[in-house]
Amino acid sequence: MLFVELALIRWLGSNVVHLSYFSNFVLLGSFLGIGAGFLISRKSWSVWPWSLPLLTLLTIGVIRYPMSIQREGGDIIYFTALELAGPPAWLALPLIFCLVAVILAGPAELVGRCFAKLPALKAYRWDLIGSLAGIVAFSALSFLHAPSIIWGLLAAVLYIGLSDKKRRIAMIAWTVPLLVILFNESVDENISWSPYYKIQTLESDPPIDGVLKIRANGVPHQVMAPNSLRRDMGYSIYFTPYERRAPGELGDVLIIGAGSGSDVAVALQNGARSVDAVDIDPRIMEIGVENNIDRPYQDPRVTRHINDGRAFLQGTEKKYDFILFALPDSLTLVNGASQIRLESFLFTEEALRSVRSRLNEGGSFAMYNYYREDWLIDRLANTAATAFGHTPCVDTFDGAQAVITVGLTPADQVCEGIWQPVSSEADMAPANDNSPFIYFKGDNFPPLYIVTLGLILLASLITVRTLGGPLSEMRPYADLFFMGAAFMLLETKNIATFALLFGTTWFVNALVFGGVLIVVLCAVEYTRKFKTPPIGWCYAAMLASLVAAFFIPEEWLLAMSFGPRLVAATLIAFVPIFIANVAFSKRFRESGDTRSAFAVNLLGTILGGCLEYASLFTGYNNLLIVVGALYLLAFVLIPKVRPQVAAAG
Repeated sequence: MLFVELALIRWLGSNVVHLSYFSNFVLLGSFLGIGAGFLISRKSWSVWPWSLPLLTLLTIGVIRYPMSIQREGGDIIYFTALELAGPPAWLALPLIFCLVAVILAGPAELVGRCFAKLPALKAYRWDLIGSLAGIVAFSALSFLHAPSIIWGLLAAVLYIGLSDKKRRIAMIAWTVPLLVILFNESVDENISWSPYYKIQTLESDPPIDGVLKIRANGVPHQVMAPNSLRRDMGYSIYFTPYERRAPGELGDVLIIGAGSGSDVAVALQNGARSVDAVDIDPRIMEIGVENNIDRPYQDPRVTRHINDGRAFLQGTEKKYDFILFALPDSLTLVNGASQIRLESFLFTEEALRSVRSRLNEGGSFAMYNYYREDWLIDRLANTAATAFGHTPCVDTFDGAQAVITVGLTPADQVCEGIWQPVSSEADMAPANDNSPFIYFKGDNFPPLYIVTLGLILLASLITVRTLGGPLSEMRPYADLFFMGAAFMLLETKNIATFALLFGTTWFVNALVFGGVLIVVLCAVEYTRKFKTPPIGWCYAAMLASLVAAFFIPEEWLLAMSFGPRLVAATLIAFVPIFIANVAFSKRFRESGDTRSAFAVNLLGTILGGCLEYASLFTGYNNLLIVVGALYLLAFVLIPKVRPQVAAAG
């Protein structure tokens, strides 16, 4: 079930332009579907036969007819195609949300029927083991850059294997068109997969020798072109950082966002003694190795690093004469962390202070991009000024393109003019590690989120009322609902923390998800085999661990070497999760109807998923206050008279 959920999010994000920025709405749809599936499992009718047909039709639809979600406004910036076609986000997102919910309800219904046949903790244990298997499969396929046909085959095998014998012919029939279209996509020589994107390479129109366009999830991402043509093509921003440096030897260079190698070629052309080229996406760098006509990655002066930019800065002891952030604009979010993008922690005030500490005497730093909005240019320039202690050089070009360059001292930069901000102080306030929302203007909550989250909560309420009966009948499980919401927020906070401490790579993300499942499984096994303290003591210990996590500054952890940092971060993150799941396991074991109890808990995660968007204003650390309040509310709502445990079998 978890593998189908993750594969579906991946397929949709790679074919619906902008959906990668809204993947959490798809995730919330899957939670609603799984919760609904458990409630449906108590009834005589079934949605299971509709799951695979809808999955097939949805996958074929988005691959055959890629959709671009339109949106307006500059409150949150999305790096995407400048001209879009397709339905507005307020229409497309609820539609996809509902389809995902129905698709995931099918497998969840089967799991719910199994829950009714097993003791509560035994059923929950096998559910967790299955989820771990899904994470392992997802991670392995991501590591292997597996094409979409492999994902489709695994999903098809799962659906067919779980079907009754009398339905297997129909299931096989529905997998055929699914596999055909995925096969056609997989054999396209211009399409390949990285752990983050579907990568498509295209020749320029008309074809120009050495020019190759790279799309990621359907969005124009990079243009690989020879240095000899780059100025003529209007890409002056590639050369401006070198013109703003004080005269002298270029020396050792660090390029974060090296991509297909164009920035590396420019650095070599400007006389770099050595270049450390860092990029988070291995496939895009491979395309540069294979196809860049300037052959920058074959130069012995260049060392390639596949890593998160902030993590590399934190982990290296080397100092540089020039550091460059070269168009590091991701097109996707870190899974499970509402508005953290792959590069979010790269542009905080703390990150630029880290850059400053990595510069040699006389060194300089630059970043450039097509920033879309003037307030974002001013925010980044102000962040550089705050971190370095003096005003940077700011060169702007047509369409809000900008180059921001700052020397270690004012003498290490050569500006053509003085930066004149046009934004208010509030709009250009630097982002920080607690609130790394560099692309969020911050003056109001985005209306799109208000509408979409409201519709999600309404759909969840209708689902519970329709499938679960009167809300009064759900009252015995109200505490489990708020436990689900609290756990979702706690998981989000931990994902954000690990992204800061160890990078936003897919591998770190997979380790966090896998680690959470392992800790939950350990809590279940502990509850099954050992006598546990009263549930009140569990809540007290959990709140104490949350208080400790709240007051331990993350800058303390960042100052540690990798080993101690890993141990400390693991204890801070996973001790509250372990205690919370001991409490949940005790309560779940005593529930009278495990299917209803688990469904209500899953539906609570939807509330938690909506509340996590509060971090846009509160920051991530303050989410721990909300987590503590939700757990306190759950404790208060524990029924005084427990329902009798349902007999297994």
